[in-house]
Amino acid sequence: MTTLRNAGWPAVCLAVFAAAWGGNEFTPLLVMYRTTTDIAPVVVDVLLFTYVLGIVPALLIGGPLSDRYGRRPLMLPAPVIAAVGSALLAAGADSVPLLVTGRIASGVALGLAMAVGGSWIKELSDADGASVTAGARRAALSLTAGFGVGAGVAAILAQWAPWPGQLSYLINIVLSGIAFAALLRAPESHPPRDTGRSLGQDLRVRSARHPRFWLLVAPVAPWVFGACAVAYAVIPTFMTDETSNWAIAFAGLCCVVGLAAGFLIQTVGKRLDKPGSPRTGVIALLFVAVGLGSAIVAAANHAVAMALVSAAILGCGYGMALISGLLEVQRIARPDELAGLTAVFYGLTYLGFASPAVIAAVMERFEFIGYGEIFGFGVAMALLAVVVMVIGNRTGMAGPHTMRSHVTDVELTHEESASSR
Repeated sequence: MTTLRNAGWPAVCLAVFAAAWGGNEFTPLLVMYRTTTDIAPVVVDVLLFTYVLGIVPALLIGGPLSDRYGRRPLMLPAPVIAAVGSALLAAGADSVPLLVTGRIASGVALGLAMAVGGSWIKELSDADGASVTAGARRAALSLTAGFGVGAGVAAILAQWAPWPGQLSYLINIVLSGIAFAALLRAPESHPPRDTGRSLGQDLRVRSARHPRFWLLVAPVAPWVFGACAVAYAVIPTFMTDETSNWAIAFAGLCCVVGLAAGFLIQTVGKRLDKPGSPRTGVIALLFVAVGLGSAIVAAANHAVAMALVSAAILGCGYGMALISGLLEVQRIARPDELAGLTAVFYGLTYLGFASPAVIAAVMERFEFIGYGEIFGFGVAMALLAVVVMVIGNRTGMAGPHTMRSHVTDVELTHEESASSR
């Protein structure tokens, strides 16, 4: 315990920050790839999604494996893989195969950082005597800060600095090296253990079968990055004519505005969170619905100011959805499945990153469908998710928190104890 108190979570936060930077630095450069290369627009949107091919396996395999073998062995490679991904992206500005490979490598690093790094931060924060919500908040803030700073720096450099297709990636390589050196000194918080189950059984996360996960976490999860994708991939696309002289910088500005709003709202979300209540998730979905509604107005009027307002509101939806999901996951997860269930949650969140490619494909196939119809459908889906969460919680279908987390293993509230009996 003394060792854990002396060092730990800041180093892991830096590694998560570096991996998130590497994962999102590509996003504001979508405009650059569309306008300065021969890559088709739909292919560019698919490139945004391809890193999910690295994220999801890293989440679903790395998370449970770290519950079995410890956090360090699974997290230490993440900064190295992030650096490799950035190197491939820097080398492949005009090569789709290199861009795809680099995006997948960046996704693997980010997946490990989210599932394993987030759990490591949580455990080191608990050992340091922090509040019960500090671990989730630190993990979410590190992730959001990396996404925002990486995108902002990449946009500025690509718009006004030399080597637009390389410089931001080179910075991430250096940052990843620093993060790796710092991570070497972080103590293990979850020593290897014999679970009494086979490796295949460990990869099956039993906590994911809990009704609360599917009725209160799953409905909001795809909107975590669905909101982000609209804010900083779709909105810059329909504003290209109005921002033609600074399109890359505007895409980066949308990223920074959305993620800054998400960063700030997470502290509010932590305070609004209440065990047994879906209100933080409901508030997240209402932010998403309002953000999509304002995006309809921005698309119809081609208004730069309204586009930025939409990005900010959607960013609030992202931040609230992320913190509400992580807190609920930490209450649901069995003590030996925290990383595993976190991985399942993040796997669902990344379904939202398919939205730009789906939107581009639908609008290309059906010319009568515009952004108004697309975003209107999104509003309806967000409100339907609200109904599912509220009904599931009020009717008791979601069930009590019978699976004890790191928090509830220490002390159950009187209400939770009563419901467990």
